[in-house]
Amino acid sequence: MDNRILTHASVLYLPHSDYIDGGMAHKPRKIRGYFPLSVATGIIVLIVLAIVAPQAPWLIWVALAVLATCAFAMNRDIERAKRDAKPAPVATEPVRVQPEGPSFQEVLRAIPDPVMIVSGVEPNDIAGRWIIFANTAAREEFHITGENGLLVSSLRNPEVLEAVDEALFGGIRRDTVFETSGAQDKFWRAWTSPLPVREGARRLSLLVLRDETDIRRIERMRADFLANASHELRTPLASLTGFIETLRGHAKDDIKARDKFLNIMAAQADRMGRLIHDLLSLSRIEMNEHVPPSGEADLSLAARDVMDSLSILAQEKGVSLTFTGPAPGSHPLIADRDQILQVVQNLSDNALKYAPRGSQIELEILTDRTLEQAIAARDPSASKLVLLRPDRRDDFYTVIRVKDHGPGIRREFLPRLAERFYRVEGQKSGDKLGTGLGLAIVKHIINRHRGGLVVESVALPSTTDKDLLAYDLPDTVTIPSDNLITYTAFSAYFPQPRRPKA
Repeated sequence: MDNRILTHASVLYLPHSDYIDGGMAHKPRKIRGYFPLSVATGIIVLIVLAIVAPQAPWLIWVALAVLATCAFAMNRDIERAKRDAKPAPVATEPVRVQPEGPSFQEVLRAIPDPVMIVSGVEPNDIAGRWIIFANTAAREEFHITGENGLLVSSLRNPEVLEAVDEALFGGIRRDTVFETSGAQDKFWRAWTSPLPVREGARRLSLLVLRDETDIRRIERMRADFLANASHELRTPLASLTGFIETLRGHAKDDIKARDKFLNIMAAQADRMGRLIHDLLSLSRIEMNEHVPPSGEADLSLAARDVMDSLSILAQEKGVSLTFTGPAPGSHPLIADRDQILQVVQNLSDNALKYAPRGSQIELEILTDRTLEQAIAARDPSASKLVLLRPDRRDDFYTVIRVKDHGPGIRREFLPRLAERFYRVEGQKSGDKLGTGLGLAIVKHIINRHRGGLVVESVALPSTTDKDLLAYDLPDTVTIPSDNLITYTAFSAYFPQPRRPKA
């Protein structure tokens, strides 16, 4: 039915309501009025006067005045009928998409992006922004509990709070980008829009958020890869170029020099290949760092596999490998098996590089450890630093500890160990030079698994004047004994799956 006013005799029909409020459709309402009965009466009077009293034109003006009065009264009744025909809101039953379909609240709860409805009364009351609705995604992501919570308790970004205020009290729609910090940084885009309300009621604003972490990580990964590759590949490329020019020049007929240069060029090319491989591996890990793993892995089995793969290299270097831990399959983890294997492999490779001939590398796995036990130092005199700490506290952790008896790492060098391309000053890593990315890869993998990383080390103190001549130095200086046992131990710990209560 169209929206025109339908008339029939002396009955007025208002337009039919096509909306559904509370599941009840409103029928057209009829109003008794003056049209067309009043207009027909006026026309009949005019005709009668024209026939009966043609010499009295003033009577015609009287009839026209009566007709105008009737039309005015008709228009007034029409407006009054329109106002009376507005349906009263039904708050007991939610509006539904279909007569038998879900309510709009149920639809909003099923949306995968966080959605909130925020209310406010006073513009100057900054703490008076209440969340009156939050869907399932918003409650899980921003830890919203209860029905009516403060917005500032869940979102503290000033730009987002300002955008909500503009929507509430300025009627402005806008979007903003912000970042939430933590062990796993996330990038968000927020849309705010005012919602219509009755006059005098609380103002409402719609807040919709979308996770754009993947897009930002891809952009950052591309930029970091280009920067790191261009910086780190410059040295081996320059070395290869120099040797090629030398071989083309005066050394082209020197067989001994040619063989020496070719061996160096092969080592540089091998280092370039390993560097590119590690850069690509690190970029892939960083891209998915915010997504927790969903597979299953066994740490004991991974440690045994790594020991088997390093046994030949350890034998050639004169280093023994020992393992202590539970039987395979007894304590599985929710983890990515390939990445867990890479963590153990990188830590063991690092230990093998710095372990002296005739020493021992110890791999140890401990289960059912609390967070305090996982990060505790074995030796009170050792230098210890937590390189990575999980955001949330789990009940128990599984710890893998890799210890070598190399020269150790001094305390001032510990904070930078997980940086890209960082190497401890003055230390040699054996015949095989690393890429400087091994510990950075380990840290990002552990971060994705919501675990932690601790380093503990005992090293010989420095004997430089800066270290010895302190202000509070006594008259006699005690030089450390040569029998000091140095070592470095990395402990990576992963949350254990929660076991159902008996």
